[in-house]
Amino acid sequence: MAAEISPQTRQLADHVSAALQTPLPANVVRKTKHHIIDTIAAMVSGAQLPPGRRGLAYVAQSHDGQATLIGGLRSSPVEAALANGISAHADETDDSHPRSISHPGCAVVPAALAVGEVAKRSGEEVLRAVATGYDVGTRVVLSLGTPVLNTESSGRSTHAYCSLFGAAGAAAVLYGLDEQQVRHTLSYAAQSASGVTSWVRDPNHVEKAFVFAGMPSSNGVRAAAMVASGCDGVPDVFSGVPNFLDALSTEVRRDELSDGLGERYEILHTNIKKFAVGSPAQAAVQAVLELVEEQPIDPTDVAQIRIVLPHDLARVVDERAMPDINCQYLVAGTLVDRGFTFAMAHDDDRMNDPTILALRECNELIPDPQRAGVRTADVTVTLRDGTSRQRFVGAVRGTVDDPMSDDEINAKAVDLMEPVLGRSTTETLLARLWSIEECADITDVTTPLLGAVLTEAGT
Repeated sequence: MAAEISPQTRQLADHVSAALQTPLPANVVRKTKHHIIDTIAAMVSGAQLPPGRRGLAYVAQSHDGQATLIGGLRSSPVEAALANGISAHADETDDSHPRSISHPGCAVVPAALAVGEVAKRSGEEVLRAVATGYDVGTRVVLSLGTPVLNTESSGRSTHAYCSLFGAAGAAAVLYGLDEQQVRHTLSYAAQSASGVTSWVRDPNHVEKAFVFAGMPSSNGVRAAAMVASGCDGVPDVFSGVPNFLDALSTEVRRDELSDGLGERYEILHTNIKKFAVGSPAQAAVQAVLELVEEQPIDPTDVAQIRIVLPHDLARVVDERAMPDINCQYLVAGTLVDRGFTFAMAHDDDRMNDPTILALRECNELIPDPQRAGVRTADVTVTLRDGTSRQRFVGAVRGTVDDPMSDDEINAKAVDLMEPVLGRSTTETLLARLWSIEECADITDVTTPLLGAVLTEAGT
């Protein structure tokens, strides 16, 4: 007797299997370009940082294949997705999807690039696969019920689950799998689903990058590659007894698997960071940046800096050891420089500069018990003469509520990539990415990444 397939699973699999032949609306194409550019920039800059270097070192033990590794190597698509995924989340600069509490791009884009290369796909096909990956990963997480992230308790990590199914969806598109094969891919992905919130205790961001991006991206590619090679599996891992959703949740919302497919593109509801810092610090950096752009503040005149953040995530950026997730340091550095740069946000030595230390010592970070689940900040700078300057940021630049322009996306990418690739290669790469739908072969985009030089400064 033929296995019963739920309508939700069949609709999801149909959507994935038809993606190569389904044009995207113009606004989705533009937004997908933004996320591909933003994620590749994160990969390039992240390859210089300890997590990215360690991921590359692991994969380089057996480098041989068709998929590009940043730094001049090639590997299998499974291992390329692992290493490039870790690089994409080595820092705090990749995108995020609020409703599913996830970071889709750092896993979906590396998976799509790796499989796109070995499958000889065009830029337009990769665009469609990436948009599909965002649709799949976020919907699987939402089908488990309302996502919750409580960094003070133990639980499964929505970030890893979204990344896994997103990568599997994108890879399935580019392998050209049919509806049945997509369902089998999703089943293999379900069997490799893992990730728990213990990543919050990772002191050096290496394991966190593995959990959020490297592991799920690699597992998603592997799931699709196994089915593409001839493996079959469970016809519907999301329904029947037993199934994936019931195993993990008592609040299953199965309809979320297919809700709005082809009409609601989740990439349009995904945020891009303007500033390469931990998400909870975004609004605080923007607030002080707006203050100093409006009127410079002399650091020696500052008596106190008061930062109020939502209570659920304030501890994530409270005087952390890493500069890019230390809110007090980021606010001080932005105030002194009267601007924000990737270099400032990653300067370990500067955290102990006397001027910065003086500002950190008069800096107070206060959790707001009335706010949670949002990225807001209220920053007040009090001067020694008793006057004060205050700024509240309720919608961070780059979020869906306040999106970045093409020029801002490009400027951020240049800031992240030019120190690694050089001006000429960066300009060439960005020109190709902005017209990615015209690339007959995605290797036109990935080849410049082979020129990334891993500097000793990144160790």
